[in-house]
Amino acid sequence: MHGIEETIARGMCIGCGACSAATSGAVRVTLNTNRLYTASLGDATSDQIRAASRVCPFSDDAVDEDALGAPHPSVGARTDRRIGTYTRTLVGSVASETERVKSSSGGMTSWMLAKLIDEGLVDAIVHVGRTASAPELFEFTVSRSEREIEERRKSQYYATTFAEVFQTILGEDIRVAVVGIPCFIKAARLLCREDERFATRITMFVGLVCGHLKSQFFAEALAWQAGVAPSELSRVDFRVKNSERSAGDYDFGAWRENDAEPSRQRTRSLIGGMWGHCAFQPEACNFCDDIFAETADIVFGDAWLPEYSADWRGTNVIVSRNEALDAILEAGMSSGEILVEDVGPDKVAHSQAGNFRHRRDGLAVRLADDIAAGKTVPKKRVEPDAHRVDRRRRRLIRQRRRMAALSFTWFAEARSSGDLSRFVAPMRREIAKYDRIAVPPWKTLAGAPAKLFARFARLVSARQAVMRERRD
Repeated sequence: MHGIEETIARGMCIGCGACSAATSGAVRVTLNTNRLYTASLGDATSDQIRAASRVCPFSDDAVDEDALGAPHPSVGARTDRRIGTYTRTLVGSVASETERVKSSSGGMTSWMLAKLIDEGLVDAIVHVGRTASAPELFEFTVSRSEREIEERRKSQYYATTFAEVFQTILGEDIRVAVVGIPCFIKAARLLCREDERFATRITMFVGLVCGHLKSQFFAEALAWQAGVAPSELSRVDFRVKNSERSAGDYDFGAWRENDAEPSRQRTRSLIGGMWGHCAFQPEACNFCDDIFAETADIVFGDAWLPEYSADWRGTNVIVSRNEALDAILEAGMSSGEILVEDVGPDKVAHSQAGNFRHRRDGLAVRLADDIAAGKTVPKKRVEPDAHRVDRRRRRLIRQRRRMAALSFTWFAEARSSGDLSRFVAPMRREIAKYDRIAVPPWKTLAGAPAKLFARFARLVSARQAVMRERRD
């Protein structure tokens, strides 16, 4: 049995804070040395620990995503094994050029959150936003107006917890929508099952498509490479759009306290900036099989598809599971506020093809590896199978996990010594290993004969041209 005790012992706690909310703070959630939130059972009673385990998204005491399903089942809803239940699957963006450009993707998440308040479906939004309380740059907070939603828009790849804010909403007669990545939404749903007080207040769940969470080290590492040291960092923007590049090829921005403009660097040029390298990925993310926040009413992500990702302004994929939200989308389409089109679930799922390989195929291998090593693992909807993929893919999966673990060690050393190279240099070597696995030498050599022939043909052609000139 893999309960909350094993989850914490394995370093698999994601720090959501549902356990703390379920036990009125008896289970404490604090930042650890890797700048990730983690739970501590401390002096909690056995009954409190069992309650905490029932709301932990990585505990076998909690029901899984299939059992939880969509929060508000709709007539005619269908189910897809990749994206969960759905009533509509769409791709698009807000019509406003201004709003679209200043969003991380197509602006649809912020648009929907504002509509939830405007239409009276909720009184407030619980989501991650900027904070002035150093050293943390972001935290879960409550927005009650469109202006506050606007101030807290955009993706925040940063470890946070809703332990405190959930205790805050208990003190009010209020209906809220919670916005979060899949495991956080699952935890919030489990908390509502456990405690009726939360069920009466959390009435809508808005999910975000997730590749994996990041430690707070992620912001610091990118900022430091952009020239702003951790001790100087006051603000970041993880996705600064660049009109000369594609939607996925964005910049990272970092500010010191009094900077008018950020220090900017192309994200994919920074060590740790490439998502596939898994730098600062929590161990919990190695055991997640939910990509499209299957227990949310609606989920938003990036349309990482060739026909959309070339547009630097960004485009959303949307999976709706709620008829009331379908009506809001339909009204927005009719009024021209949003430019979205219905697409099939295949296209939506394909937008996260790499994520499925990492989360589903990779999970099968990681489960098998840990079971073979005698480690406890949670029961997942993916069966353990080290041979689900070929040998090269297994090596890639294991190298990603290795890089994630080592990134914490090396950045902690760099931070304590004040020497960024103690992170960058060894990570660069691991990335080189990763690249050799991802693109093996034989693939590079396979193209060599064709390249040599083309070069020879060009030389022959040039020689023939010279001879013709001489004859003429």
